Amino acid sequence: MYLGLGKTLQTISLLGYMKHYRNIPGPHMVLVPKSTLHNWMNEFKRWVPTLRAVCLIGDKDQRAAFVRDVLLPGEWDVCVTSYEMLIKEKSVFKKFNWRYLVIDEAHRIKNEKSKLSEIVREFKTTNRLLLTGTPLQNNLHELWALLNFLLPDVFNSAEDFDSWFDTNNCLGDQKLVERLHMVLRPFLLRRIKAEVEKSLPPKKKKLKYMLVSAKCKENGKILMKDIDILNSAGKLDKMRLLNILMQLRKCCNHPYLFDGAEPGPPYTTDMHLVTNSGKMVVLDKLLPKLKEQGSRVLVFSQMTRVLDILEDYCMWRNYEYCRLDGQTPHDERQASINAYNDPGSLKFVFMLSTRAGGLGINLATADVVILYDSDWNPQVDLQAMDRAHRIGQTKTVRVFRFITDNTVEERIVERAEMKLRLDSIVIQQGRLVDQNLNKLGKDEMLQMIRHGATHVFASKESEITDEDIDGILERGAKKTAEMNEKLSKMGESSLRNFTVDTESSVYNFEGEDYREKQKMAFTEWIEPPKRERKANYAVDAYFREALRVSEPKAPKAPRPPKQPNVQDFQFFPPRLFELLEKEILYYRKTIGYKVPRNPDLPNASQTQKEEQIKIDEAEPLNEEELDEKEKLLTQGFTNWNKRDFNQFIKANEKWGRDDIENIAREVEGKTPEEVIEYSAVFWERCNELQDIEKIMAQIERGEARIQRRISIKKALDTKIGRYKAPFHQLRISYGTNKGKNYTEEEDRFLICMLHKLGFDKENVYDELRQCIRNSPQFRFDWFLKSRTAMVCTICG
Repeated sequence: MYLGLGKTLQTISLLGYMKHYRNIPGPHMVLVPKSTLHNWMNEFKRWVPTLRAVCLIGDKDQRAAFVRDVLLPGEWDVCVTSYEMLIKEKSVFKKFNWRYLVIDEAHRIKNEKSKLSEIVREFKTTNRLLLTGTPLQNNLHELWALLNFLLPDVFNSAEDFDSWFDTNNCLGDQKLVERLHMVLRPFLLRRIKAEVEKSLPPKKKKLKYMLVSAKCKENGKILMKDIDILNSAGKLDKMRLLNILMQLRKCCNHPYLFDGAEPGPPYTTDMHLVTNSGKMVVLDKLLPKLKEQGSRVLVFSQMTRVLDILEDYCMWRNYEYCRLDGQTPHDERQASINAYNDPGSLKFVFMLSTRAGGLGINLATADVVILYDSDWNPQVDLQAMDRAHRIGQTKTVRVFRFITDNTVEERIVERAEMKLRLDSIVIQQGRLVDQNLNKLGKDEMLQMIRHGATHVFASKESEITDEDIDGILERGAKKTAEMNEKLSKMGESSLRNFTVDTESSVYNFEGEDYREKQKMAFTEWIEPPKRERKANYAVDAYFREALRVSEPKAPKAPRPPKQPNVQDFQFFPPRLFELLEKEILYYRKTIGYKVPRNPDLPNASQTQKEEQIKIDEAEPLNEEELDEKEKLLTQGFTNWNKRDFNQFIKANEKWGRDDIENIAREVEGKTPEEVIEYSAVFWERCNELQDIEKIMAQIERGEARIQRRISIKKALDTKIGRYKAPFHQLRISYGTNKGKNYTEEEDRFLICMLHKLGFDKENVYDELRQCIRNSPQFRFDWFLKSRTAMVCTICG
């Protein structure tokens, strides 16, 4: 079934039918991605509240309590859980005889040898149901794996299945089409949007071609350390090619993805975040127009570090936003989705990683999808688009795909479009795709890397102007039309021979392999530009190595073999570091070490001379200094490791620097006296730490949250203290943005009960939810009684 066509509702209806018409209440299991757990639970309560649905999620202790108190007593009909929880609690789930086992996003078990596939096959089930919004992968073995799960007795042999659909014997034969239809008809219910929801507005895709920024060109030229690959005619290393492809994709996205590329310290969030990336320039022009039109935006990217940059940008431009990626905790995921989908929500942008945010999430309140970069698999991008283009959408969904002109991104998108086109041709004819067709070969990767290399090396420095922005729409529309026209004219044979280098698609002619001949006589030599040196250029070790492409790599300065390992957070006396430095200098003198000249430094000759003098005049540590060193090594916090230090910092963030009692409880394995002693030294000498700016920012953010809680608590105390019976007398002054979901009576109860329970108490919203359910005041208010603890958190 296509994405966004109500698979969830149809499944819930089926289970409701089983209970109320067939008198089979369960037990049923629904296996879903973690990010959709809350959505499934909400839909159960919304459509069939008589089905007793429970959700298994949490850490080891929470799961054990759930199994003991909820699962084993059996007072439930449907258990909803995630793939990860199923794997961890498989021994418990094997005890049940499941009436229905439902797997959402069923392509997760297309590999029958994966751990999840093996576990679900061991369960005792009466019926099995697979749900997927992605069309069946056109791969013979994956199709067999799904059918084998549904009916293992019928489809018990992959070899027999392969022979029945032998592409060598049946390719192009109408009998193969009939066989496929005959096999799939009893098991496959397929729906498309045009059939199910005729009123659904269309989805319009637009490619945005943008220029390469000067900073990105600079990074691209730095990558010329691998220019031997571009000009190579010999054996190619696939992993090296993949690494170059990834670095080039980072160049296209934003130069700050490379360490040391961002100017600083101090690190500032201002216009340089935009001007140094062609994609950010376009985004900065596009978002204000979309906001003015009343649209809401989903931004997808493959890289979570791109989301970090986008998050800084949204904070700088004062755009209300949400974020979801693979590291987002489960509760925060659902809170973000609810906050974005709530009626009257002010959230404008939702940033998602394509893999984590592209499955099963309903974000139909947005009508614009921006693909900041493209996935190798076009089906993944289609999944992302259909987070917005689904049942419930009332606006035309616009999809903007960002592509950097004359770069590797052009070829990635071209290859994806070619694959989609070929898949559609083969699927329409009921045939099976060659399994090697979708593999990315070394020659094809090399062509991708070579594409645009000449353009980057030959181009001059340039800035992206407003005039360039105005031409992006026109250029994007023109290139989109050209690509569609080229693909529409291609038959299957052309597509199978199609490579990213479209002018070299046929290599065999009159018995000669011109691909090999081209390698032997490669004339398109990419001439490296002249090496330029800039003073004070902040680059990391990777770029420093790249900039010395014509010089031998400078040897790393040697150190004595048995020096103690001292960390800055252990706060040894400064005198210790003087003695260790003296020891290092003398060791280098004994081995005859000569300081190399660093061409990146100003006054390189003078600096080299001064460093060499220090080594030449170095003396060994005398006996007194050796004894002093041994004593000093015992005066730091030697029993504090990195884990202890991180716990201490997080505790300061959570409780504030002055709450030493609670901080001591958070640091495992340390007594309160040890933590008090460490804290005193930390705040006295914290400026010696290498990352002190980042550490202080983390602690101050936490202290700001604490102060806000205190302010809210004081305001609540003052407000409620004015009334003798606040549950009946409290008056609430609403601004212009009063929501429509809750009445004043409900708001009054929530505020007063929150004050009574304790605003900053742990798990206060779980208690608040229980108070709502127990209150006779709301015994018929099913809307309020059905609110979850997470929704109460947002309301509070």
